[in-house]
Amino acid sequence: MSSSTSSASCSIPPHPTWTTSRYQIDLRPVRVMGIVNVTPDSFFDGGRSSASVALKHCETLLQQGADLLDIGGESSRPGAESISAEQEWLRIEPVLREALSLGVPLSIDTCKPEVMQRALDLGADIINDIHALGAAGAMDVVAAHPHCGVCLMHMSGQPQTMQVAPWHADVVSEVRDFLVERVRALAERGVDRRRIVLDPGIGFGKRVEDNFALVRGQQALLDLGYPVLAGWSRKSSLGAVTGKPVTDRLCGSVAAALAAAQCGARILRVHDVDATVDALKVWRAAGLL
Repeated sequence: MSSSTSSASCSIPPHPTWTTSRYQIDLRPVRVMGIVNVTPDSFFDGGRSSASVALKHCETLLQQGADLLDIGGESSRPGAESISAEQEWLRIEPVLREALSLGVPLSIDTCKPEVMQRALDLGADIINDIHALGAAGAMDVVAAHPHCGVCLMHMSGQPQTMQVAPWHADVVSEVRDFLVERVRALAERGVDRRRIVLDPGIGFGKRVEDNFALVRGQQALLDLGYPVLAGWSRKSSLGAVTGKPVTDRLCGSVAAALAAAQCGARILRVHDVDATVDALKVWRAAGLL
């Protein structure tokens, strides 16, 4: 049977610890990563380009139960245009500087080596890169840091064009093979495997059927021996199956997060922290996690 049509029944591997700059994150419980977009144009929550507004949102997400925060200064929605490293850093820096006192791991969502370096120098814990450290110099920045965590994501193409007629013969195998190569490149630079988390890249250059094949086939990534991060929140594939606009995809997002967690994902990257945390509590009480 092809890996992309494997059963949705997934075994969960031994629960690892994610090594990051300041924290050893215990992944025995599923962790919730709250999204903090400091952007004017992100697909769901664009417009939060003020540092003070973004910081207030950080505090709200933590009150709702977020275990870690993911701060981004550049939209990666389909069709998004790239911005300069300087502009991205101007958005991120004041939020990161203040959020360092909040007492939780901080992830920086960026693909630019210059931004990675500045964020790590300031004290960020994790680099979350949709390009899997593919930009020239990005892998060297992470490898040179003694402890920072890194999330490697699969994306087909670029945000500007990734949803223009995407196609995969066997999306699970293609994603797995790509991430294996990126992990190998980091290992060759001496990066401890305990620093690495993998993200299949839901919605990044993939059809609706590809995205759902990836949650059914998530075991193929778990078999590599790394924790998996799942980012289904408010994605267009949920709209495709529910018929709901992005503003009305809360239920679909929570359902997708639970499906990913039940199939072994250890980190859920979400906009709706409160609802996701409640759903996980119920799932645990039912003995499903």
